[in-house]
Amino acid sequence: CNPLQYPVIMSTTFCCSLVTAAYVIGFIDSTVTLLGMSTLHFCKSNVIHHFFCDTSPILALSCTDTHNVEIIIFIFAGSTLVASLIIVSVSYVSILSAILKINSTAGKRKAFSTCASHLLGVTIFYGSTIFTYLKPSRSYSLGKDQVASVFYTIVIPMLNPLIYSLRNKEVKNAVLRVMQKTGSTRNFR
Repeated sequence: CNPLQYPVIMSTTFCCSLVTAAYVIGFIDSTVTLLGMSTLHFCKSNVIHHFFCDTSPILALSCTDTHNVEIIIFIFAGSTLVASLIIVSVSYVSILSAILKINSTAGKRKAFSTCASHLLGVTIFYGSTIFTYLKPSRSYSLGKDQVASVFYTIVIPMLNPLIYSLRNKEVKNAVLRVMQKTGSTRNFR
């Protein structure tokens, strides 16, 4: 909202503090989850049917009661997700209020189009992580969990470069030229 004040507001010390806080919160969250899961006993198969070693598939393999561990994971993952979602939401409200103060219609449209793509990525990311980590184990479904994990681990990181490159006029014109050669420009415009 104040681009000329950015170097003063986002000083090196403040930036390092934010990075350190993110790592500390992630470390505490992971350590508590690991300590909680280390109390479980596993008597079933030791093969995890997932793309990576995630908490829900491991809890599904346990032959002991996982209720307490699920509550711990729910509290820590939930508080981490909700806190970060609140921070992102507050920043988007601030950005949207700054956009609404823009006088020109073209400027508003350009700013909204940038925000809309970011908001789509954030919504898909938070929606899939909330779906994955903030649900009871009795509603655990391997297929749904795998699809959600693909979204927040693969789709979102792939969307960001695509979104930014399609905002570039040269890339957009190159895509249009390729599509004109194949005869499919009607669908793109």
